[in-house]
Amino acid sequence: MVILTDVLGVLLDVHLLLVIVASAIYGLVLGAIPGLTALMATALLVPVVMFMEPVPAIAAIITSSAMAIFAGDIPGALMRMPGTPASAAYTDDAYSLTREGKAGLSLGAGLFSSVLGGLLSALVLTLAAPNLAELALQFSSVEYFWLAVLGLSCATFVGGSSLLKGVASLLFGLGLSTIGMDPVSGTPRFTFGVTNLLGGLGLIPLLIGVFAVSELLRTVTLPPTGERRAQPAVGSVSAGMGRLMWRHRREVLRGSTLGTLVGALPGAGADIAAWISYAVTRRSQKGKDPNALDQKVERLVSAGAANNAALGGAYIPATVFGIPGDAITAIVISVMFLKGLNPGPTIFLNNPTAIYSIFAIFFVANLLMIPLGILCIRTFGLILKVPTAYLTPIILLFCIVGAFSVENTLFAVGIIAIVGLLGYFMEANDIPMAPAVLGLILGPVIEQTFMTSMLKSGGEVSVFFDRPLAIALAVVTLGSWALAGVLKLVDAAKARPVLT
Repeated sequence: MVILTDVLGVLLDVHLLLVIVASAIYGLVLGAIPGLTALMATALLVPVVMFMEPVPAIAAIITSSAMAIFAGDIPGALMRMPGTPASAAYTDDAYSLTREGKAGLSLGAGLFSSVLGGLLSALVLTLAAPNLAELALQFSSVEYFWLAVLGLSCATFVGGSSLLKGVASLLFGLGLSTIGMDPVSGTPRFTFGVTNLLGGLGLIPLLIGVFAVSELLRTVTLPPTGERRAQPAVGSVSAGMGRLMWRHRREVLRGSTLGTLVGALPGAGADIAAWISYAVTRRSQKGKDPNALDQKVERLVSAGAANNAALGGAYIPATVFGIPGDAITAIVISVMFLKGLNPGPTIFLNNPTAIYSIFAIFFVANLLMIPLGILCIRTFGLILKVPTAYLTPIILLFCIVGAFSVENTLFAVGIIAIVGLLGYFMEANDIPMAPAVLGLILGPVIEQTFMTSMLKSGGEVSVFFDRPLAIALAVVTLGSWALAGVLKLVDAAKARPVLT
């Protein structure tokens, strides 16, 4: 009771509330600009929070990163340009809803599922952080390998109707992920003597090229009538969202749970959580029309809840053991040490008010996301009123600025042009782009964990099956492959005409 009173006293401090509101606006603005990620928003805050007290400093980082992850949905839904990699999984669904005149539904579903995902992960963080952190620490490179392979299996669920085209797209993404230096030996691969390729192809320029530039090319090549007409207005973002969230409560709960668990695994992150949740929901829709309104909304709310829930999940190992769950919590841990809030089990004994205040800020930040998120959507939605002839070059300018700001080189601008052309070609030939993006994200993880495991075992493949957690994940992964094959054969048998 004493701690609860102390936490309430901290939360009602006017200075802390002003910091939360200011960092929320800052996070929304940066997250809504394609190329400026939640990580970049956090990194740019560090010089500022150095001059703050410990709790306001951590509050600024928590609030800005949560807002930035949600704000990445806004350009994704309105311009098919994901603001952050965490929004890439459901960008196509969100944008297709906008093209159908349901931009308000698309953005509202993203906003409220993000809020619910963040609140549920904050609840888990407050009640079960030590137990979940202990489970996360049992993962070695072997378990991460199986988890990444399981994530890669999701390509079969997001690859559309043609398995062959889905596999081709996945291999294309995996191939691109091998460009650059080998993550273990440091040997350059497929760089052709180009220095800019030594670090590999940046994920943000690739996402901008695949989603945004290819869409711009498609827009400018459309005939002057039909799809090229002006986009409809955003409409109401909050109307009916209570009923919508209740109707899709199972998907929201599933996304929140997956997001919290995946976020608690060091190195996993919000983008992988969103992809896994998206694929699991897509798999659950077997037999239904994937282009139906309800199916799109189900996938959107599930993945939207997962990416924001992953943020809370990442704080579980960070606060309990001082192990960063992702790059953002790595910065948070550094700030906590600098401010004298040493993360670890003893923080619950030495600074209970501070750590539980940090947990409580997750609730405040997510609730604040509703009014500020609607305001941000309204402001950003004004661009839909701009005629396409003026809007297209403005979006292209954003693409160029976003790619350049991440890589700080003109080479990244060339990358978005080349990848944009490839994306346009793929879309024109009904080759799905989602498996390629999945390969780009998970390819480096699979390679690094595989090589690390093999080096540790001296080349013994049995290392992938000699731990209980590894065996469980291997059974789930291989079992999902076998199940997918059996279901394919059953579908083929049903489709075969019966001879009489």
